Amino acid sequence: MEVFLIGLLILVFSAILHEIAHGYVADKLGDPTARLAGRLTLNPLPHIDPMMSVAVPLLLILSGSPIVFGAAKPVPVNPIMLKEGRKDLALVALAGPLTNLLIATAAAVIIKLLSQSLPETIISILSTVVFYNLALGFLNLIPIPPLDGSKFFSIILPERTAQKYFALAPFGIFLLFILFLYTPVGDLLHSLINNTLTLLGL
Repeated sequence: MEVFLIGLLILVFSAILHEIAHGYVADKLGDPTARLAGRLTLNPLPHIDPMMSVAVPLLLILSGSPIVFGAAKPVPVNPIMLKEGRKDLALVALAGPLTNLLIATAAAVIIKLLSQSLPETIISILSTVVFYNLALGFLNLIPIPPLDGSKFFSIILPERTAQKYFALAPFGIFLLFILFLYTPVGDLLHSLINNTLTLLGL
């Protein structure tokens, strides 16, 4: 039970840092909406989404799913306030997954450098940080609205096509589950995570 709770906390705070990164970059690019809404904070309460922060990861962990993901409540971003429109929106979107990948890399480096002196419990926690952040980072790069990869991918689309593409957002989570259930996407994602773990020396 303790291991399960630690894993859930790591996943939740990794998702929160993901959202803070979105808001921070948006603020730097001219949109203070997230900052004014009090979302650039490590306090989990403003970020928790009952479904995506708790229910979905809980079910995936309890079911023994090889891919575990969750999400914090998306930070508000006003594209009109961004200095360079869709280009800046793509940068804001990319900030979240990159933050997770950086966290995973930093935790992996700590393990490599200090594995001989750290307690086994800390090594296990850091390993979970690496795995969950790789999962969040790579998952969010999938170009299915509303995932971050869709906003980055949209910069190559004409404006009207991008609008129709983003209209898929309400159905995105269902499309994602269909892809995981009936296509090799889940296996490819798992393989990507494992290959990255090998690259990081874990």
